[in-house]
Formats: sequence, C-alpha cells, structure tokens
Amino acid sequence: MMETSRCNFVGRKFTSPMWFDRRHVIHTNMRIAKYYLAVTVIAVLWISLRPLLHTNAELGTEENSIQLMLTPSTDAPAIIRNGEVLADYLLKTTGLHVKVTVPTNYIVIVEAFGTKRADVAIMNTFAYLLAHKKYGANAVLRVARRYGELSYRGEFIVPASSGIERVEQLEGKTIAFVDPSSTSGYIYPKEMLKRLKVTPKREVFANGHNQVVAKVYLGDVDAGAVFYSRPDTATGEQLDARCKVATEYPDVFEKVKVIGLTDEIPNDPVVVRNGLDKETTAKLVDALYQFAQTEQGRKALMTIASIEGFKRASDQEYDDMRALVARYGIDVEKTLQKKRK
Repeated sequence: MMETSRCNFVGRKFTSPMWFDRRHVIHTNMRIAKYYLAVTVIAVLWISLRPLLHTNAELGTEENSIQLMLTPSTDAPAIIRNGEVLADYLLKTTGLHVKVTVPTNYIVIVEAFGTKRADVAIMNTFAYLLAHKKYGANAVLRVARRYGELSYRGEFIVPASSGIERVEQLEGKTIAFVDPSSTSGYIYPKEMLKRLKVTPKREVFANGHNQVVAKVYLGDVDAGAVFYSRPDTATGEQLDARCKVATEYPDVFEKVKVIGLTDEIPNDPVVVRNGLDKETTAKLVDALYQFAQTEQGRKALMTIASIEGFKRASDQEYDDMRALVARYGIDVEKTLQKKRK
C-alpha cells in the first residue's frame, strides 16, 4: 500500500487548494500594485506638468490670469477688495481674467516685472524709474487726481509758533521725512534742500505722511516733508497731508503751517511689463478709462490710490524726475531696498 501510493504520487500535478489560493493572491496583488504604480506615475506627471500647461495657456484666461499689482498701502485689505471690483469689471468688459495683489513694498513690484509675475501695476513714480531701467516696463497711463490734476508737489511744514518762515531757515534743524522711497515725502524735498544748500542737524523717517504731520504738530521735530495738493477750488478745503490727521487733531491747520513747496511731480503711472502684447494693453487701457467713468469705478479707484481718472502717458513724461535723480546721485534701487527693510 505504501509503495503503491508512492508510485501513484510520482508524476502527478500538485493541486492543493491552499497552494492554489496563495499563488492566486500573489498574482492579484501584483496586478493591483502595477495598477497603483501606473496611477501614481500619472498623478506625479500631472502635478509636474500642470504648471507648464498653465504657463502655456493664453494670457488672460482663467488658467493664466493677468497679474495686476496695486500700490502698497497700510490699508491693503480695502485695496484688495476694491481691486477685485476692478478685476470683475475688466472680465466683463474685456473677457480677460485678472488677479489682483498688493505687495508689501515697491521693490516687490519692480522685481515682479523682471520675472513676469506682474503684467500691470499702479506704482509710485520713483519705483517706476527702476522698473523701466532694469526690465523695460513702460508707463501707459498717468493717474489724474481731483479736477484732472496730473501732478502734485511736496511741502515743508513747521509748527505755526516756530517763527520759521522759509525753507532756508531749516539749516541745523531736525526734519522728519516719510520714507526713502517717497517722492513727495523725501526725494523732491531732499533735492530742494541740497539746491538751497541747507543741511539738517538730523533726519528721521516716520514711515507715513500722517506720522510726519503728527510729529510736527506734537513738536517732536522742527519740520517735516509731506505731500501737497491744491485746495479745493470750489470749497477752499485744504487737501494736503494735514487733512489726513484733522479728525485726530482738529486744529492742525492752525498749529501747523506750510513754508515751501517742491517742484511739480508727475502723478503715479499705470505700468505694463515689457513684452505685453499691444492688443491686451489696449484692452486694459480702454477698460480702465471706462471704469473711471462709472460710479462704482470712481469709488473703487479712490480707495485704491485716490484716483479720479486717467490720462494716456509715455515714459518721456518722467524724464525730468529721472534727470533729478541722476543729478543728485540717488541710487534708486538701494533706496527702495532700504524701504524694504
């Protein structure tokens, strides 16, 4: 029996159910593993290639929105909210998708033009000079303020009781400026002092027009430099930097006086990056004009940057300021970097 059983076993195919199940499970698991490996590879490739696909999408589409940067401000949330109102209007009127951002400072906007992370920006005049010089960005519009004014000035202010009547009397005094990148609150006033050969005893940066006025009002400094805007021709209302603190200091116009004005400064430009196609630029320019004519647009633009309208502009309109900066050896990039810190 034992021998027979032995002979019958030899040459037979082993068909143990346990062995069959184990082999079947291994085979199934291998198929599942191959499936998930393929899915993983496809997913990784999609994640890697998706940005490239978006980059190649036509500019102004939802996948490749036009990047619009707005003037940095302490009230960035309000600017973003109104910037989104502008973006919605641009989409409805031009079909172009626009994404709005408010960077922390001007040097970020400048560098964004170099990496094509910014297509359009409303920026201050000083930063524009650097964006044009380094990356070929170009002014296409100039901001218009009240009554269509296309320029403004800087002003020197002092306590009304100081006895100081002229800028020349600031020799040896402590002067508060806004910040190193402020055109009306530093660049032009500083040039004026150099031209008049006035050397302050000390210079401080207050980091805001409001703060400069407050320092002069409180007697913390002998003088300050801030923006000047002409009084309202209809009402006579004062519109220079002092009005920004009138709620906090109602008698500011009696306690703080203006003793001198700088040369005219061209208003902030609307700037497009080098290489932005003419058709897209024309659509944006026309839409901005139209937006400024609507009630919704006027409210939004006033919050964004005290804008009441636009005028077509070119780079040549900023040559006078460019010459001033060169004449006094102001390093625009270093000045903006200081502001960044």
